[in-house]
Amino acid sequence: MATTANEEAKRPKRKTQEVAVWLLMGMLILGLGGFGVTSFSGGVTSIGRVGDTDISTEEYARALQTQVNAFSQQFGQQISTQEALAFGVDKQVIQDVVTRAALDNEAHRVGISVGDEVVASQIMTMDTFKGVSGEFDREAYRFALDRNNLTETEFEGNLRRDISRELLQGAISGGITAPKPLTDTLYAWVAERRGFSLLRLAEADLTAPLAMATDAELKAHYEANIDRFTKPEAKRITYAALLPEAIAKDQPVDDATLQDMYQDRIAEFVIPERRIVERLVYPDQAAADAAKAKLDAGSGFEELVAERGLTLDAIDLGDVTREDLGEAGEPVFAASEGSVVGPLPTDLGPALFRVVTTLAAEETSFEEARETLAIEIQTDAARRLIADKVEEIDDLLAGGATLEDLVKDVGLELATLDFVPGQQGEAAIEGYPAFRAAAEAVQPEDFSEAILLEDGGVVALRLDEIVPAAPIPFDEAKASVAEDWRRDALAKALSARAVEIKSAIEGGAAIGGFGIVDVTPEISRDGFVPDVPETLLPAVFKMAEGDVQVIEADGFVGVIRLDRIQPAATEGEDATALQEALSAQVQQAIAADAFNAFTQALTAEAGITLDQAAINAVHTSMP
Repeated sequence: MATTANEEAKRPKRKTQEVAVWLLMGMLILGLGGFGVTSFSGGVTSIGRVGDTDISTEEYARALQTQVNAFSQQFGQQISTQEALAFGVDKQVIQDVVTRAALDNEAHRVGISVGDEVVASQIMTMDTFKGVSGEFDREAYRFALDRNNLTETEFEGNLRRDISRELLQGAISGGITAPKPLTDTLYAWVAERRGFSLLRLAEADLTAPLAMATDAELKAHYEANIDRFTKPEAKRITYAALLPEAIAKDQPVDDATLQDMYQDRIAEFVIPERRIVERLVYPDQAAADAAKAKLDAGSGFEELVAERGLTLDAIDLGDVTREDLGEAGEPVFAASEGSVVGPLPTDLGPALFRVVTTLAAEETSFEEARETLAIEIQTDAARRLIADKVEEIDDLLAGGATLEDLVKDVGLELATLDFVPGQQGEAAIEGYPAFRAAAEAVQPEDFSEAILLEDGGVVALRLDEIVPAAPIPFDEAKASVAEDWRRDALAKALSARAVEIKSAIEGGAAIGGFGIVDVTPEISRDGFVPDVPETLLPAVFKMAEGDVQVIEADGFVGVIRLDRIQPAATEGEDATALQEALSAQVQQAIAADAFNAFTQALTAEAGITLDQAAINAVHTSMP
């Protein structure tokens, strides 16, 4: 049965912006936002159909462009359609347009529609079509549709279908409520809290010190864990570099220039006496005098701050000089640390000042600052010198010069290292992101080129060979083997000690008798306990009250006793709010499942036909 305009007007209004989210908000607004949606042109007009309802190529192209734009926003830059297709964006878009077509087909079959008045009222409320007066502007309406290659008839027809589809969706999911037994069970699970005691074990908790490993034990450990002592595959790279710090010390320094720099930046080297001050401002002198009287009578400064509805952070002036405080400067700087002075005049009104800390004046003489200033000048000069050599380096490399030639001709320093992709080694040059990026990308056939570094240096590199993964010889790795053996031995010893302690506690011993215990009076499932493995809280919520358990993870061994299980609160504002939130989530989940099942049934009943060639044609036509 068709829905008339008058009947529709009597319905409670739903979220009008969501009604048109498919075409208008999802596609038109993004189009107006700068990406644009171009019309799909070609001989094919449909990519398929559901029942008697066609899915037009225009509709699919617009839906796909919307998803590409949304994907681009996630990446922070515009990506091409082909790049988005590599992520499978088209599969989601096809699913969406098929679902909409199934709803349109069913709405048409059962006669759900809306009148012109409803469509007009929706259009009149859309901000996109409003002019400078805030009212609907027909020219803005025409311009927006023209930008998106839509006629008024097409847009209004699409909007009419959107509203009809929304009515059908509301009929399916609008009356669903969350079953109370389900929400009560979820609430009891989510809101339950638990209290526990945790004993963290360390080497000091062992009853006997760890024994030293023998050479035979180390050798056996090395062979059993050879993967830990294997050098990964690496790129052997030779590089020639010229860094500012390497030549800065050779750059000349003029004393007159240093003196000028010192004077220009005198505020850095001559810092006057300062105070860290709190200022409590009052609206008038009478109020300020009354506050000072309370202070003199024994009230605390914090009490006065609270009476004004403020916090100490709000009245903190931070680090100030005498001049910063104006007329109040002299009295404040004459006051001792911790004292309160005033009321004193300020631009905001009379105020009380508390001196939190006194900071003495600081002065760095020219002679003391000379070396720092000289390094700045020399480093800057070194950067300029290197910048002047970059073009020469590029020209030499382009002419066939080797890295070794650059050492002789330009003064670069040559070195070789084994670079492991994805890792930053110990060599200083690997501290430069630009070098690491170039080393990651370099291939055997690549020509060397000048690479500018972040501090103004320059480097050129070549890939000599790929060094395969290989075990580190035992004698070379012995120190690492000993450290690794000890770490494993300690973990085993702590684990055994934890089992002993667990048994003792279960036998009646106090957990506090084995060391310092961290007590957590109560915590929820999503709570946070610092410096513990992620498995700890899930384990706590599986234990019965009074249970004791050993928790182990890499670098962690502990013993937990569950002290208390606190059932979910049944009363109070927080309990009510959480129950309502869970009920809403359950309702939404059930409604979504019901709607998905409904659309799948509609699709199966009506039948789907998709034209992959037409879909591919749309993909090819888009940028």
